[in-house]
Order: sequence, then C-alpha cells, then structure tokens
Amino acid sequence: MCLFLLKRLGMLALTMLVVSVVVFLLLELTPGTVATKVLGQYATVEQQRIWLETHGYFDPAAERYLRWLAKLLTGDLGESLRYKTPVGDVLWPRLLNTVILGAAVLAIMVPLSLALGVVAGMREGRPSDRVISIVSVVTTSVPEFASAAFLSALFVFALGWLPGTSAMSGGFNWRELVLPVAVLVLYDFGYVVRMTRASMADVMTQPYIRTALLKGLPFRVVVLRHALRNALIAPFTVILLQVNWLLSGVIVVESFFAYKGFGALLLEASLFGDIFLIEACAMVAVVVAVGTQTLADIAYAYLSPRIRFA
Repeated sequence: MCLFLLKRLGMLALTMLVVSVVVFLLLELTPGTVATKVLGQYATVEQQRIWLETHGYFDPAAERYLRWLAKLLTGDLGESLRYKTPVGDVLWPRLLNTVILGAAVLAIMVPLSLALGVVAGMREGRPSDRVISIVSVVTTSVPEFASAAFLSALFVFALGWLPGTSAMSGGFNWRELVLPVAVLVLYDFGYVVRMTRASMADVMTQPYIRTALLKGLPFRVVVLRHALRNALIAPFTVILLQVNWLLSGVIVVESFFAYKGFGALLLEASLFGDIFLIEACAMVAVVVAVGTQTLADIAYAYLSPRIRFA
C-alpha cells in the first residue's frame, strides 16, 4: 500500500510540474504581451523595455521559469492588474466562497443521487427505476442558465420567497445560497444517479451476489455488505470529477446570481486580461483537479484492493 501511495504522489508531482511548464509557456513566454497587459496598450516601446528589463524578462527562459516557479511555491502570486492588490488578497476569499457553495451542493447532491441510483439499480426495469431515470435525464438535459431563470421567475418574482442575487453584500445569508445550490444540484445529480444505477444494476447480476442470496443471507445485508461497496467505484469517480466542475465550471451560475466566487473571478480575469490572476486561478484549478484524482486512486485501492497492484 505504501508503494501504491508513493507512485500516486509521484504522478501528482510530475503532473503539476508539467502543467506549470504549460502555464508558463502560454502566459509568460512572450514578454511583450506581459508588458502590454501591465503597462497598457498606450505604453511606449521604451517604457515596455525598461519594465521588462527591471523584472528580468530578458533572462533565459529556463531561469525565468525557475524564478516564476519559486515565487509560486512561496505564495508570491504577483499583483492583480485589475484590482491593484496582491493576487492572494483577491483569490483566497473568492475561493472560499466557491468552497462554501460547492460543499453545500455536494452535501445535498451526493446522498440524494447515491440513494436514488441504488434504488433504481436494485429495481431495474420497475416503475421506480423508470421514474428515477426519466427525472435524472430531464434535469441533466436542462442547462444551468435555463433552470436558473426558471427558478428565479418562480421563487423570486412570482412567490417572492428568495432573493434574486447572492452577492452576500450584507454578510453571509443562507437564503442567498438556496437558488445557486438548487440550480447546481438539479443539473448535476442526474449524472451520478445514472452512473450509480448502471453500476448497481451490473453488480446485482454478478454470481457472488446470487450465491449470497441462495445461501440465505438477508437481501439488505447482501446489498450493504457485498453489492454497494463494489458499485460505488464508478460513481466515486464521477463525484470527484464534479469537484473540479464546482470549482471553475460554475461560471454561469455565479455570474447569473452575482455570487462572488472563484468561477466568476476567473471570468473577470479573462475578460480584463489580468495575466497574473489568470495564472494563479489556473494553477489552483490544476491543483484541485490533480488532487481529487489522486484521492480517487487512493479510494479505489480501499474499495477494491486488486487496484493496488495496478
């Protein structure tokens, strides 16, 4: 098991190194572009040259990359061109807001989708399976902006139960989280339901399940002790992939409800051309993506010991 963990951690470090090189090449390799973003398009050639020389952009690319990587590892993310403040002062509060939103979504979506998927998989072909499958397909096929507009029209304008924005300008307010969380849960839970249903239906047809039932074990015991653990491997992958989506893929929802999160920040940085903020957001997103997949590998080894030897 220790060797398995070392291999996965080694792959994590190697992946992060490769991605850091790609980000550097895309955003830092052309000094003229960086100088234009920092000084503005009306800066003279001489002003750009002085700025580039002062910040070491005429040094060899390898030296610049190592210096850039060292700053990144020590938390020096540069200064935001739009907000005129250190990137970390803007990034971390926004990231925390998205973590709060994502945690609320996962806390509702994961138990709900797993429970419905298990029920549908155990009752394959029955009315309950049909209803759950239809609901999951319908909710997943409706894009976030459409469900956000529908829920807002119903609960904000027609009924007046909930606020229409989630800017949290007056401090944290759980009522402002209801609509963004509802939109994300409706859009996302169908994926996990369908994956859990397919996995559970496949496991329930395996010979060891039939053998356990023929030996007289109660159906509930067979499902909880034998079927469920093996059926959770595939859904676990989908759930961890949703963590990446909940970090940077919720731009539509955060923008619609004016929620000050990581996704909206990434959109703002891209539209404004805030190069240092884009770099920081990209590296944070990659760390989360690679980290969740590493956790998935470790969880696989727990759910199915055979994977440890892969």
